[in-house]
Amino acid sequence: MSVYVLALLIGVVAGLRAMTAPAAVSWAAHLGWLPLQGTPLAFLGFTATPYVFTLLAVVELITDQLPETPSRKVPLQFGARIVAGALSGAAISGAHGGLAGGWIVGVLGAVVGAAGAVVGTLGGAKVRSTLARTFGRDAPAALIEDVVAVVGAALIVVSLHGF
Repeated sequence: MSVYVLALLIGVVAGLRAMTAPAAVSWAAHLGWLPLQGTPLAFLGFTATPYVFTLLAVVELITDQLPETPSRKVPLQFGARIVAGALSGAAISGAHGGLAGGWIVGVLGAVVGAAGAVVGTLGGAKVRSTLARTFGRDAPAALIEDVVAVVGAALIVVSLHGF
C-alpha cells in the first residue's frame, strides 16, 4: 500500500479523534516500525512521547462523551485535527520516503494527512449525527466512532511494521 494512502487514512483517523492518530504514529516510531531517527519528527519516537499522546487520546475519548464538548467543526477543534493529520501523515510518508534527505515527501504526506483530516472531520460528523438520529441518542454513535478511530489507527500502524 502506498505511503500516501496510509497518510490519507491516518489523517481520516485524526479527523475522527485528533489525538488518536499521533498516538498511534508515536507508538509506531517508538517501536521502530516508523524510522524517524535523524529527522525533524524523531521526537515522535522518544520514550515519553507515545505515553503523552496516549494519555491525551484517552482524555479525548472521555471528553468526547460529555454534552458540553464543542463541535469538531469549530475552528480550534477543526484546526487541531488538521494539524494532527498533517503531523501524522508527514511522519508516515516521510519515514518511508526519506524525510531526512527528501523533505518534499514529508511535505506531500503532511498535505495528504491534512486533507484526510478534513474528510474525517466532516464525514465523521455527518456519519455520527446520522447514527445518533438512528439510535435516538449520541452515546452509541460516539462509541462506534471511537472504535473505528482506534482500530483504524492500529491497523494503519501495524501495516507499517515491515513496510
